[in-house]
Amino acid sequence: MTNLNKRQLEEAAKLKEIHLMEEKALESARLEKEIYEAAKRDAEYVRECAEREVLQRREAELQALHEAKEKEKFESALVGSVQQYQEFTWEEIASATSSFSENLKIGMGAYGTVYKCNLHHTIAAVKVLRSKGNHENKQFQQEIEILSKIRHPHLLLLLGACTAHGCLIYEYMENGSLEDRLYQKNNTPPIPWFDRFRIAWEVASALVFLHNSKPKPIIHRDLKPANILLNHNLVSKIGDVGLSTMVNSDSLLVSSAYMATGPVGTLSYMDPEYQRTGLISPKSDVYAFGMVILQLLTAKTAIALAPKVETAIEEDTLVEILDSQAGNWPTKEAKELAVLGLSCAELRRRDRPDLKDQILPALKRLKDVADRARDSDSSIKPAVPTHFICPILKDVMREPCVAADGYTYDREAMEEWLQKNDKSPMTNLPLANKDLLPNYSLLSAIMEWKSKQH
Repeated sequence: MTNLNKRQLEEAAKLKEIHLMEEKALESARLEKEIYEAAKRDAEYVRECAEREVLQRREAELQALHEAKEKEKFESALVGSVQQYQEFTWEEIASATSSFSENLKIGMGAYGTVYKCNLHHTIAAVKVLRSKGNHENKQFQQEIEILSKIRHPHLLLLLGACTAHGCLIYEYMENGSLEDRLYQKNNTPPIPWFDRFRIAWEVASALVFLHNSKPKPIIHRDLKPANILLNHNLVSKIGDVGLSTMVNSDSLLVSSAYMATGPVGTLSYMDPEYQRTGLISPKSDVYAFGMVILQLLTAKTAIALAPKVETAIEEDTLVEILDSQAGNWPTKEAKELAVLGLSCAELRRRDRPDLKDQILPALKRLKDVADRARDSDSSIKPAVPTHFICPILKDVMREPCVAADGYTYDREAMEEWLQKNDKSPMTNLPLANKDLLPNYSLLSAIMEWKSKQH
């Protein structure tokens, strides 16, 4: 009995030990499973991170590639490799001008004849060179090179060209040249004095833009009233940039003048120092601009005009030589403008004021005075705001819509344009799409403006 009890106790102890070992084995297996699951989760996380990093790197590479292409495209546009104007055929131009009908002739310049035409539902002006000599061809290429690269509200817009036959197509300016309007050619109405103050500021702003253009400053070299054109609202735009010079910035940093190949331009507006030395500079345009100011005041020819105005100021008889057709000139402001014009037309380049820092701010003050005088005169019908005008129709928009190029057009005119074109009427670059988004805020402004006209 004693032996049996002893063996039973031993068996019970062994059984308990076996149970303990089983529990340890189960606990160990559970821990091993947890460790495996944790390792599995860590491995999954690392894999997901690696995949995400690969995707991010791929997206970054694609973004970098896209930015590089955009930068390349932008740089190409800057250097002019992207054509910014539309190419027309000789047949299209001949058809648009009714075989260059005398009835459509609107002007004759030193290098060609200008006709009014209708191209792609757009009223335009086409200049046809008289001949294709070296000088005319150089002027033609220069005008294309400059106008196809730059845009400014007061520079004439180049719409297209026919390079094979030396034709340039511009936006149509209803009121012709400033010269014709000052002399009231064909009994046209005179330009009011307040509009003349504004025109002076507009021309100066365009010159500042040319002189500060990148990568090369541009000197016009032939600024005169005949080359300043007016639209239906008498807004001015400088044209005829064929004689312009694109100057390296370094040349103007080293000295204030640049040696030109030979004197060009119109004698009465030509910088005396340029005539004498052949050195051209932005101050040469300032001299011509001074003569334009004096003509805006007097509507007289530029020949010997500066001495006449100077004498009138000294003798306090300026009012006698002001253009009486312009209305009641404000004496103080008219004298300020005359003095500014004379300072621009100084014989020595160093005596002329700086266009950007001195002339433009002074003209802005005078323009503000003129604007207030115009607004206070209830008998004057306000001009149509320029942003109400459709670039295609050249008239007030009935249903303004924004196209893919960012410009606003009349819906009907733009839809008609898009039926035959996939490029922008303004930039001549391909349109990303042909969607037209209604410009309700502009439509509201136009409707409000129209209601005040009645």
